[in-house]
Amino acid sequence: QVQVVESGGGLVQPGGSLRLSCAASGTIFSINGMGWYRQAPGKGRELVATITSSGMTNYADSVKGRFTISRDNAKNTVYLQMNKLKPEDTAVYYCNANLRRGWDQRDADYWGQGTQVTVSS
Repeated sequence: QVQVVESGGGLVQPGGSLRLSCAASGTIFSINGMGWYRQAPGKGRELVATITSSGMTNYADSVKGRFTISRDNAKNTVYLQMNKLKPEDTAVYYCNANLRRGWDQRDADYWGQGTQVTVSS
């Protein structure tokens, strides 16, 4: 089995910072891309940032210059440093890992259960 577990959410004032972490564990042969997505109340899930195994990153326009994604391949962990947070960043943040469980198996997406981020004064 594979588990993807997020941590680090919470309540923060506008302009503040939070750091999310996400670790993948279990039977894992290799991890390709990892990323963060979010879903605000009444809205669909949207991409926040992704990072490849070689470190190439991609960001949603709404978070460019404020959020930074990074990963530690040795720990199967991805991070999201969020600075200058705005009320519109309020959402449940989900971690995604695209990985292979065995050398002879196909790549598949695994999702965490999400962590709440609330930006409010």
